[in-house]
Amino acid sequence: MIIAGAAVAVSACSGNKEGKNFKYLLDEFADLKVMRYQVPGWDGLSLQQKEYIYHLAEAAKWGRDIYWDQNCKYAIPVRKAVESIINDYNGNRKCEEFDQFMVYAKRLFFSNGFHHHYAEDKFFPECPREYFASLMTEVGVENAEELLNAIYNPEFMPQRKATDGDDIVAGSAVNFYEGVTRAEVEAYYASIEVPGDKTPISYGLNTKVVKGEDGVIREEAWKVGGIYGPAIEKIVEELEKAAEVAENDSQKKYIASLCDYYRSGDLRKWDEYNIEWLQDTLGTVDFVNGFVEDYNDPLARKGAWEALVNFKDNEASKRTEILSANAQWFEDNSPVDPRFKKPVVKGVSAKVINVAMLAGDSYPATPIGINLPNADWIRRDYGSKSVTIANITRAYDCAAQESPKSTLTEFAYDEAEIARAKQYAAITDDIHTDLHECLGHGSGQLLPGTSPNALGEYSSTLEETRADLFGLYYMADPKLVELGILPDLEAYKASYDGYIRNGLMVQFNRVELGRPNTEAHMQNRKLIAEWCYEHGQDMHFCDDEGCRWTTAIEKREKDGKTYFVVCDYPALRELFGELLAEIQRIKSEGDYAAGKALVEQYAVNIDPAIHKEVRDRYAALCLKPYGGFVNPTIVPVEKAGKIIDYRLDYSQGYLEQMLEYGRKYSAL
Repeated sequence: MIIAGAAVAVSACSGNKEGKNFKYLLDEFADLKVMRYQVPGWDGLSLQQKEYIYHLAEAAKWGRDIYWDQNCKYAIPVRKAVESIINDYNGNRKCEEFDQFMVYAKRLFFSNGFHHHYAEDKFFPECPREYFASLMTEVGVENAEELLNAIYNPEFMPQRKATDGDDIVAGSAVNFYEGVTRAEVEAYYASIEVPGDKTPISYGLNTKVVKGEDGVIREEAWKVGGIYGPAIEKIVEELEKAAEVAENDSQKKYIASLCDYYRSGDLRKWDEYNIEWLQDTLGTVDFVNGFVEDYNDPLARKGAWEALVNFKDNEASKRTEILSANAQWFEDNSPVDPRFKKPVVKGVSAKVINVAMLAGDSYPATPIGINLPNADWIRRDYGSKSVTIANITRAYDCAAQESPKSTLTEFAYDEAEIARAKQYAAITDDIHTDLHECLGHGSGQLLPGTSPNALGEYSSTLEETRADLFGLYYMADPKLVELGILPDLEAYKASYDGYIRNGLMVQFNRVELGRPNTEAHMQNRKLIAEWCYEHGQDMHFCDDEGCRWTTAIEKREKDGKTYFVVCDYPALRELFGELLAEIQRIKSEGDYAAGKALVEQYAVNIDPAIHKEVRDRYAALCLKPYGGFVNPTIVPVEKAGKIIDYRLDYSQGYLEQMLEYGRKYSAL
């Protein structure tokens, strides 16, 4: 998965009926901005396809409470208290304290809880506790003191996912474990996993691990009749309505399998669904719905609930189809050890999509690229499906153009670097996402006997590192020009400039001073950039032009500011390949110690002087480092009691949408 970072791209921001009058940027507060996205191609869909999307979107919205509760068991009670205040408070709303409360409310909605959606640290209201208490009293909130402690106490559940400390399970606020330690959880799974199983289920993906009063450790499933049962029943109900108007029998089949999985909690059913889903390459409409990514779990087992409904952009997909058709060439020519390459690449499919609904772990902040399923053995035996999300990338670009300042002009070293970015970054950003998702995640193989969970809490960072490196290495390959994907061999330099600029500087604006770098995607970018900077000093490098001593990346000072400048692009590509080979070895062999060493040395700690400089320079730009989206409303159009169309309404505001979802789709 790729999460949007600090890339700069330029694109045309007119189109659709709204054209230049469409306003992308809706709201800004704290370190966040909220945007709209358009859904190009909607009017070209058939009535059946629109109805299919409508019910898939309803299924997506019914899972919202699941993700909130997964983030923290206090998240929904706090949200409902905040909703009550916004809806029912009759006191003075035009004072500083109420404004501060409203900023907290908007942050709470954005993060699906009171921990930052990216940094994962707890955030706090600026209004005094006594004032918040008075608001709760006014609207009759029950258990107010308990909730106020959850909101204001800095020692209570300080991190959604703990990354250090004596016990990262006990220290995490996520609602995946209860009454158990890390050692107990790891011992439990070691006792039930089958050594040597070539098709292992994703142990723990859809369960909560608890220790009962009898001292016995057990799993409680997220399923119909189990935890989250009422919400899952609604999801299944809408999925079955969607199946009635699906485009083909393949879609009907895998929706039935998904519903069976939701009813039973059986992870073999989940595997069955994923295999059927990835083999459907004929339908225009597609979706993700389930407990999927494990980034939020300190032990990288539990799947956060998410949903995303989309349809194919046929013209833009020509690029990804070329890449997937050549997947074997890329695998064969990878710089990794032949033992770790797939002899036969199976079932790689890729497309460019436009989303029509975001939910759960993908809302409001959403990825710009996805590769699924995550099970290594399914990738090995059946392949994977990759998507690049065109309309989300476009919305980021267009919202950025509504601001007069940019990180490019502030952190790029000279006009030549800026010009490269303006000429090429729009296409190279998309291509890197394609390579990352379509080929990077699907490349390589585990050695026989290596557990998919061998890298533990470092697995997410290392997997994103592996996929990013795959994309970076091949970005400079003449094959991309030969295939007609890159316009010329100069284009890749914009990608390398931007990656180093972001990995060594720009992205640090997202981290509070004095805090470590903890988010998996940011860790992966820092690991790559920092490792290459260190290993690229006084580097002996040989290519077609001969051998030389060179510096791949140079740290420079200009006008009292720091810059990291790529000085030797071919040498940097060599470093990307070298690190890719090592990361693939670590994954293929399950080398936990080596993976830990890389992450701890290069990905976590930020140089304090650089960190402060980045924060100061970024603050002067008056930009918000994080972005998310409101969804369009899909509105049925009736005539004579019959639905004749579904139209998109883009008018709903941020708080308006959050409050509506709270009223209409709260099942827990």
